[in-house]
Amino acid sequence: MIESRIGTLDTPDGPFTVLEDDERRVLSSGWTDDPARILGRLAERYRPKVVVPGEIAAAEAVAAYYDGDVLPIMSVPVRQFGTELFTEGWRQLRDIAAGQVLTYTQLAAAMTRPDAVRAAASVCARNAPALFVPCHRVLRTDGTLGGFAWGLDVKRSLLEREAVSEPVPV
Repeated sequence: MIESRIGTLDTPDGPFTVLEDDERRVLSSGWTDDPARILGRLAERYRPKVVVPGEIAAAEAVAAYYDGDVLPIMSVPVRQFGTELFTEGWRQLRDIAAGQVLTYTQLAAAMTRPDAVRAAASVCARNAPALFVPCHRVLRTDGTLGGFAWGLDVKRSLLEREAVSEPVPV
């Protein structure tokens, strides 16, 4: 039987739970110790049928991130489910370098849909493998933080950890 694994890691931003498929790709992750919240980030048809607690392959990359090396998280494989537009949006999110930010307007333009600012915001909102696909690096057009599924305190902390050159707006 094919099994997916779920595990919770301790981080300075609180418990961080990761769901990986049988190929050790991250399906969903976030700052919670509630597995139901992590599974709930996926549409029901994409949720694994069998999920067992276990060691997470991405644990080393998460530890490195919190130890100051933000690059390993970008090499962790992820698996996302969506339309071509969403897939392109998630690819663009992975291209945002640590320490850099985009606005939703800039993300829409990077997706070659400059008029699709709402779609760009939806790309971020439906991003299940948080941290590994860094939707936290997208801000409102006015430079404020905007929304984040795991709370603005976590988003601010991540941006500060990544040494964004400008102060993170409150």
